[in-house]
Amino acid sequence: MTETVSSEKSLPKATVIGSGFGGLAAAIRMQKKGYQTTIYERLDKPGGRAYVFSQDGFTFDSGPTIVTAPFLLSEIWDLCGKKFEDDVDLRPMDPFYKIRFNDGTSFNYSGDPEAMKKEVARFSPSDLKGYEKFMVEAEKCYDLGYVKLGNLPYNSFGDLTYSIPSMMKMRAWKNIYQMVASFIKSEKLRQVFSFHPLLIGGNPSSITCVYSLIAALERRYGVHSAMGGTGAIVNGLVKLFEGLGGKICFNSEVKKIEVEKNKAVGIKLKNEEFVPSDIVISNADTAWTYQNLIDSKFRKYWTNKRIDKSAFSMGLFVWFFGVNKKYESIPHHTILLGPRYLNLLKDIFKNKKLAQDFSLYLHRPTATDPSLAPDGCDTFYVLSPVPNLEGNIDWTTESERYKDAISSYLQDALLPGLKSSVITSKVMTPYDFRDKYLAFRGAAFGLEPILTQSAWFRPHNQSEDIANLFMVGAGTHPGAGIPGVLTSAKLLDKVIPKPSSKIVTGSSSVYERKAVYGNA
Repeated sequence: MTETVSSEKSLPKATVIGSGFGGLAAAIRMQKKGYQTTIYERLDKPGGRAYVFSQDGFTFDSGPTIVTAPFLLSEIWDLCGKKFEDDVDLRPMDPFYKIRFNDGTSFNYSGDPEAMKKEVARFSPSDLKGYEKFMVEAEKCYDLGYVKLGNLPYNSFGDLTYSIPSMMKMRAWKNIYQMVASFIKSEKLRQVFSFHPLLIGGNPSSITCVYSLIAALERRYGVHSAMGGTGAIVNGLVKLFEGLGGKICFNSEVKKIEVEKNKAVGIKLKNEEFVPSDIVISNADTAWTYQNLIDSKFRKYWTNKRIDKSAFSMGLFVWFFGVNKKYESIPHHTILLGPRYLNLLKDIFKNKKLAQDFSLYLHRPTATDPSLAPDGCDTFYVLSPVPNLEGNIDWTTESERYKDAISSYLQDALLPGLKSSVITSKVMTPYDFRDKYLAFRGAAFGLEPILTQSAWFRPHNQSEDIANLFMVGAGTHPGAGIPGVLTSAKLLDKVIPKPSSKIVTGSSSVYERKAVYGNA
């Protein structure tokens, strides 16, 4: 075979499926690493589940609205020789959340240790020492679970054995509600300090207590919102990527990941165009990727049977609405806890039953950024955890009824005159998560992050089945949420080889390259 040194135009190719936070972060890292990287996005805009849409003058974030661990974003900008704050204006939230109970009482959850002690004492003075002990354990989980183990790719059995002592120290077999209950007696406070896993698709009564690290993470780094909405961060990531020479193709749906001899060699688009690639990274839902993009004959580990037997996160019902008035007393983030807690969680995650009661997350971004609504108006979305599509709920008939029930509750509890003030409205159900975002079973956060589906037991960042295929995003390690998916992209630097500066090609047009692993 005649060998020739390729030109700069013949850089090794990386293909990224999907332009969510994970896909964009991974693409930036690969472009910087030395791959010519192209993102293929089936929607008309970037963002994935962080998709932004406008309606009647109102701007809505359809995905994450809470920004924690902002240093992970700064790292990406630093990698590109830029400053995050030059492109994105993050504003700290105070309080992080206003948590309202069904009886009308509320808890202001913040990052101020002294203010938090006062809030705890206001509800249950006898639980103050227990709260302090809980935070000590949460800090331990942060140090062991996030700092020590968070950068492990869990790509080898050695990673698993290395993590076992730390998992034992954190008592990872206990669920987070059990952990909180061992320190705190007040049922209201137990709810306050155990709800966080719902933000990443986990059931507080079954998810490992390791996720108490979220409480410590928030205290250390705060909870933030981006001016212009989360879409401002997405746009900033796109600007970085394209500034490095990367390319994004919108309205470009991937039909298949092409595999030869158990090695990913490229993708086939819906229009039947074949795109050859040296590596393929999927930011699409991991279960959907394996079941729909890869022929079953190449899958010995992530078989259809294994996927079908796995536990998936809850679904979400989201109502976006704009009103022709200002609700000045409503903060950026409000969590409304219903009359039931553990039993409602059981209905959502175990029974897969649409209950008559609900707990809600109310997002009012115009509390921070009035530009997201016309003058004198407010933008809102309200989110309700609901069963995923295993529940066989007919959302074509239930959607309007459920929305009306939520609007009645909000009007009575928090937003007087709401029904007569709504001037624009849109809903998303698990059907939309399935059809728009290709979420398996309409699960909003992918695999449920229970202990047996975390770390080593979660789909690996480097495919267990196919060479040159990699996973990024909520469905892989470490999991959902902006910090999780950004970390999954960061882990790709450990498992994807850096191409050599000289690429040798031959008559077969197959790249042959020497590679080193990690960030070298």
